[in-house]
Amino acid sequence: MPEPQLLQQEHLNGHVYDGGWRPSTTVRDVCEPATGRKLASVGMATPQEVSRAAEAARHAQPAWAATGYERRAEVLRAAARIAEVHSDEIANWLVREAGSIIPKAQFEVALTIKALYEAASMPSQAMGQVLPSEPGRISIARRRPIGVIGVISPFNFPLYLAMRAVAPAIAIGNAVVLKPDPRTAISGGQVIARLFEMAGLPTGCLSVLPGDVAAGAALCEDRNIGMIQFTGSTAAGRKVGETASRNLKKVSLELGGKNSFVVLDDADLDLAVKNAVWSVYLHQGQICMSAGRVLVHSAVAAEFTSRLAAHARNLPVGDPTSGQVALGPIINQVQVDHALRAVSAAVEAGATLETGGKSNGLFFEPTVLTGVKPGNPAFEEEIFGPVAVITTFDTDDEAAALVNATDYGLSAAIVSRSVGRAMALGEKLHVGLLHINDSTVNDEVVNPFGGVGASGNGTSIGGPANWEEFTQWQWVTVKSEAPAYPL
Repeated sequence: MPEPQLLQQEHLNGHVYDGGWRPSTTVRDVCEPATGRKLASVGMATPQEVSRAAEAARHAQPAWAATGYERRAEVLRAAARIAEVHSDEIANWLVREAGSIIPKAQFEVALTIKALYEAASMPSQAMGQVLPSEPGRISIARRRPIGVIGVISPFNFPLYLAMRAVAPAIAIGNAVVLKPDPRTAISGGQVIARLFEMAGLPTGCLSVLPGDVAAGAALCEDRNIGMIQFTGSTAAGRKVGETASRNLKKVSLELGGKNSFVVLDDADLDLAVKNAVWSVYLHQGQICMSAGRVLVHSAVAAEFTSRLAAHARNLPVGDPTSGQVALGPIINQVQVDHALRAVSAAVEAGATLETGGKSNGLFFEPTVLTGVKPGNPAFEEEIFGPVAVITTFDTDDEAAALVNATDYGLSAAIVSRSVGRAMALGEKLHVGLLHINDSTVNDEVVNPFGGVGASGNGTSIGGPANWEEFTQWQWVTVKSEAPAYPL
């Protein structure tokens, strides 16, 4: 017999998850951006529900932390296996709810499964160090779970960007209260709840509570929450950081970026165009790592621009369920209007529209702007749409200055036949992620991921950084007997 669906109707009719599926007093429809059709309804958590979930998590967490490492690892592995069995269903939710094209959705599911398996390896890893000390005393620095982690996740990679925090936090003994973006509350929330529910995670160790700004504020203020991990816009991240820090919580902020894709004059232009297309247009440019600037050496700028514009004109846009498109819909009309205004303001400030610049409902044409100089709104502001912003430079030092001419500092990519030259340029860039001969959009789960400046607070998530993020140090010393101090 085929496996039953991961999500049943009871999970899609206005419920929230706090160890059980509870009907919420406020319900929001989840709609398919490509068609506008209602997909389901989700419960919207109130601040009071957030408070109750956080208190329940605080009570459940000590027993979970005391659970043997093998059992904790098995829960993570079980969740991964369940996700593998239901991968097609999960990918379909990402296509319909988030507007992902099918390959992007499949890739996101694969990343999520990898994140679960990687987290499953954490409970059996060493949790500290033996420190040098005086004779007769053992001195240990050990990592202990923080307690309850509040996770606030975004709409663009809703499943993975939530799971990359939820899975390692749970693996090493924390409880989690997850607030997914309500626009993608199923793929970014209900799916995760079901995976861990079916995997046998104890009640109270995970709550999934979609909600609005008030629910997020309640999470940041609640005394039972020890840390907030936030992924989203810089504007929202500033508010989260301010509120959480005022309440003396540890904060991890992974925010936006005005990322630069740099093409040097010795680059293979065919490969440079392909990597630029991936950097700019993947998921309609709605990725924190998307290339918000394409910096091209003036010697090859005309040819590169011609090839990029031709490629952009041939990218099909439409309903991602068809499997025949390269770009799906923008998440909502607010973001479409933002991208339209950005293109219009760029042209008014002197840029040239080479192609695109229009929308049909939530479908936005792949766009190329040239002649964009520092000070132009398109050079300065994060557009979060499928817009290639081309700026030229004459020297490598000028390229470095252009990359660094922003408050953001997330990702950068350099394409060149000379790896040494690209590396030398890369050394000058103020970014958390640097890719030589690749796209700005990259994540392999096992790597630390984070930015600086307006792209984050300098922390990283992923790979070895997960131990730093989701634990705190405790210093322990042991002597055979207490000393007789002289006072």
